[in-house]
Parts: sequence; structure tokens; C-alpha cells
Amino acid sequence: MKKHILVLAVSTLFFAVHSSAQTSKQMVRLAKIVVDPAQLADYNAALKKQMSTAIATEPGVLTYYAVADKADASHITILEIYADEAAYKRHIETPHFKAYKAAVQNMVKSLELTDVDLVGVAVKPRQ
Repeated sequence: MKKHILVLAVSTLFFAVHSSAQTSKQMVRLAKIVVDPAQLADYNAALKKQMSTAIATEPGVLTYYAVADKADASHITILEIYADEAAYKRHIETPHFKAYKAAVQNMVKSLELTDVDLVGVAVKPRQ
């Protein structure tokens, strides 16, 4: 439950800062990943590299937030926001995403992808 509250809070912040008429076209996804604890440092390094490359090189990749469960850091939840479904489809065909998937294939014990819709926004404005 705490993970879902944190993810919702993070997504709310993003939408408040970047809201526009285009948000209805955005693709928002939660990726729930369980990583082999013995390989967690390597997984986190690969994830950070993939995320930073995608943000730097792909206009349709709008944001990533990756969080680890405080009780078990091998349980990672990623909030992914793309401009639209076409941007997501382009993303998963990029060389850096394919390299990430190949690098982590033996590190990931489970992966659950859930597409979600924003149902509300309430944040304090940036100062």
C-alpha cells in the first residue's frame, strides 16, 4: 500500500508540473520488478543507464521514477510516462532498451506491467 501511495504522489507531481491538453494521450505504466538480491547493484546500474539514455535521447519518453521498497530493496516499482503509445513502441525498439533487457534478463525474477490512468492531481506548486 505504501508503494502505491508513493507512486501516486510522484506521478501527481509530474502531471502537475507538466499538465496540458496532451496528457490524455500519454501512456502511463507501472512496472513492478523483483530482482535477484545478489545482483541488485548491477541491476540498479543498468536501470539508471537505460533511464538516463532514454530521457536524453527520446523526445517521447517523458519521465521515469524508480523506487525500491524500504523493507526489501529487490522489489522495485517504476513509474513510466510516455507521450503516447507510439512513443512507447519506439522506445522498446531502441538499441539502449534492448541492451538493458539483455543485460538484466538473468537478474529479474518477476515483472508485472500495469497501464494506469491518472484520476486526480493535488500538489503544491514549485517555488
